[in-house]
Amino acid sequence: MVFSNDTSKHLAWLESEAVHLMREAAAQFERPVLMFSGGKDSLLMVHLARKAFHPGPIPFPLLHVDTGHNFPETIRFRDDLVDRLGVDLIVRSVEETIKKGLAKEEKGITPSRNKAQIPTLLAAIQEHKFDVALGGARRDEEKARAKERFFSHRDRFGQWDPKNQRPELWNLYNGRSEKGEHFRAFPLSNWTELDVWQYILQQDLEIPSLYLAHKRDVVEREGVFLSKSPYIELQEGEVYVEKMVRFRTIGDMTCTGAVESTATTLEEVVEEVATAQRAERGARADDKRSEAAMEDRKRQGYF
Repeated sequence: MVFSNDTSKHLAWLESEAVHLMREAAAQFERPVLMFSGGKDSLLMVHLARKAFHPGPIPFPLLHVDTGHNFPETIRFRDDLVDRLGVDLIVRSVEETIKKGLAKEEKGITPSRNKAQIPTLLAAIQEHKFDVALGGARRDEEKARAKERFFSHRDRFGQWDPKNQRPELWNLYNGRSEKGEHFRAFPLSNWTELDVWQYILQQDLEIPSLYLAHKRDVVEREGVFLSKSPYIELQEGEVYVEKMVRFRTIGDMTCTGAVESTATTLEEVVEEVATAQRAERGARADDKRSEAAMEDRKRQGYF
């Protein structure tokens, strides 16, 4: 695919803004951490962090909150990336949080460990005294995320109040906090899903195989194609069928749905995203629980 001058300039501007925000976070905070899930947005964050601090190393560790219900492909990609780049990776287990009684295992036909990630993340932030956690969330993903500032304040309980955020005028960002408080920083806020894929194609970045179309056994549940996994129990009348699918987002196997697709190359993914009529997170079963599902989780300390 050949990029037009306008597209290249637009991607260069987004890259410059994200790099500036990463450097600003590193300058204002003493103990930053980059939240890493193995998905396209977090791998893009790692790539931009390398650019921001080149020729030096990335000056903060990566943090993965591991639910235990990840796609095996995601974990392999995470470990290969960390080994290749030589960055520090901190992994904290939701499974251990549940065993300690600090979170409950969800029941039902579409169980999710998303809420259990909250105490796991907050415990990791407190343990390591991180004062800012950089994440790859984007405003176009979901309406609750559209309310986020670049520097998003969290109170001493790790909670987010969308009505109590600092103004961000021009390129001025306020990272001042009281003891026990911390921030989340979102350098990709102004990116769209299409921007991300065009940039990945332009930079020729390696991606998890889940993002490209492949044959997979799935079950259709409430309009979502869930992958066959040991974490899903078929209900009466349900059967697995083989389909050509890919994933637009990567999360738990229990709630992250696939979409039917024939896009087996990055060029085809870009073309598919450019014409998609369904929202990026439209296949996330956990987001369908209520109109405010994401905002409720974020208020409690979610990413």
